Amino acid sequence: MSKGAKIAYRPIGLLGGVLAGIVSGIVFKQVWKAVANEDDAPKALESDYSMKEVVLAAAIQGAIFAATKAAIDRAGARGFTKLTGTWPGD
Repeated sequence: MSKGAKIAYRPIGLLGGVLAGIVSGIVFKQVWKAVANEDDAPKALESDYSMKEVVLAAAIQGAIFAATKAAIDRAGARGFTKLTGTWPGD
């Protein structure tokens, strides 16, 4: 990919990252409510929760974020390719 195309794609990638963070946060809250019957996931420094609960919450949150970011990045790349004829990752 040309240097100009990489620069042109950069704002799309940044916007995609922000969007992925927002969407994955919303999805994670809903999943955590369903899994744990609690509104908020445990944070690492909260003493009311076991190590297992804290690590499980973090693993679920990380998996949801990674999948959401990959889906949004892929959609952004496909849209960019349709507009420019150049795949942004190559």
